[in-house]
Amino acid sequence: MSDAAPRNGTYPPLDVPKPVAEGVWVVDSGPQMLLGLPFPVRMTVLRLGDGGLWLHSPTRYTGPLGEAIRALGPVRHLVSPGTGHWVHLPSWQRHFPEARVWAPDGVSERAAAAGLLLGPHGRLGAAAPAAWAGQIAQDMLRGWGFVEIAFHHAPSGTLVLTDTVQAMETHRLPLAAALYARAMGTAAPVGGAPRPVRLLMRRHAAANREAAARLLALAPERVIFAHGAFFAEDGAERLRNSWRWLLRGR
Repeated sequence: MSDAAPRNGTYPPLDVPKPVAEGVWVVDSGPQMLLGLPFPVRMTVLRLGDGGLWLHSPTRYTGPLGEAIRALGPVRHLVSPGTGHWVHLPSWQRHFPEARVWAPDGVSERAAAAGLLLGPHGRLGAAAPAAWAGQIAQDMLRGWGFVEIAFHHAPSGTLVLTDTVQAMETHRLPLAAALYARAMGTAAPVGGAPRPVRLLMRRHAAANREAAARLLALAPERVIFAHGAFFAEDGAERLRNSWRWLLRGR
């Protein structure tokens, strides 16, 4: 995370697995464009007890990245964790046809409407499927037209989120993107969910607060998410600060 990185929000080196903890890697990629502004995006890779790999929110596929992932172990699961993180899954499906694809209800239909074939082999909800139960616990955060499955990797004490926490380091962004992150409430170091996501989640405010409390009770050591500077330490405390809006119902 060098300060010499280009001001497009990304965290070079890009499109390579970087170890975070035992059995945990991140793959930083991007920039991902939103309203013409560049932002970072991230995949998380977990190793299961059988040595197989579990890929959360796959980012763009490249040949060298695919080979680097294969060197870590066989890819067993490709996970779309929520409403907007499925765009790159078809490429990974083509290169890893033996992997099972997982997504919440509505994601494959949304992908089909965009012209992308995404055939989940398993549906994700609040309970972990047998494929990783006992190793990765999960819960559901949701709103009007929005869903995010949160995952807790017990062996490493890592909580994996997607969009309900973002922490954009504004010094890495061009001015317009930095101003946007501040306006959306997603600027580091505290971060948070973008204000439109907060609005969507108010429809199920009580259920979301209960889910957040359950996830915090797991006392994660670190919290990894898809956009921005993830919480490499003091995970539970920093997540509680980032989720103040949710826990207080605001």
